[in-house]
Amino acid sequence: MHLRSATASAALLLATALTLTLTGCSSSGDAKADAGPAKPKPPAASPAPDPADATAPPATPDPNAKPTGPVLPDARLTPKTGSFKANEKQYLSGRVPEKTDPAAVLQTGQETCQRVERTAKRDKDAAAASIASGELTGAKDAITYLCPDQKPILATAEKGFGDGPHTNPTPGTYRAATQATTCTWEAKSKDGTVLTSGPETPPKPGDRITATLPAATATFTSTNCYAWLPA
Repeated sequence: MHLRSATASAALLLATALTLTLTGCSSSGDAKADAGPAKPKPPAASPAPDPADATAPPATPDPNAKPTGPVLPDARLTPKTGSFKANEKQYLSGRVPEKTDPAAVLQTGQETCQRVERTAKRDKDAAAASIASGELTGAKDAITYLCPDQKPILATAEKGFGDGPHTNPTPGTYRAATQATTCTWEAKSKDGTVLTSGPETPPKPGDRITATLPAATATFTSTNCYAWLPA
């Protein structure tokens, strides 16, 4: 009697254990099947958007650019109240689109002057570099007519150029308007021969990065240098 009961209990325990084992295996297999193949991890950094991509945001219009359409004649360049100074009228000539308040256009030029002045107080090279790089647009006309005291900054900027490729640059020695250790450059002759490149050794923090362009330089290309000013 006891033997028969013990045998039945053992059989029941064995059946339960087998059922749990099979259930666990089935669940594990189903979970793997449902999960599907492992997805690759996304790249650490996404590439820059393609300008041709329709989803890319539209380019911001240059507020300092002269209009391509009809403009107000000089005789109609009058503010709603008061009057413009002679130099202000010179700045506005050919710059105010029809149905636009001339005062609003003048304000854009004045803000450009203010930006140059604020930057020049801290760092004249930085002010000139912002113009040479193309970051600050419309500075030439704004400085010429609205803040002529900043003409030395403009003169320095006009002797320099921004980062990227340039054809037939003026020979001479230039300094980069950055201390980035990733700034690199290369000067080539007309036949594509590399005349000089740099930096020859990685610059240390605080070092001035310079590039000397020989007279035979036909193309000059730089990367991560922001802008170049005469040394």
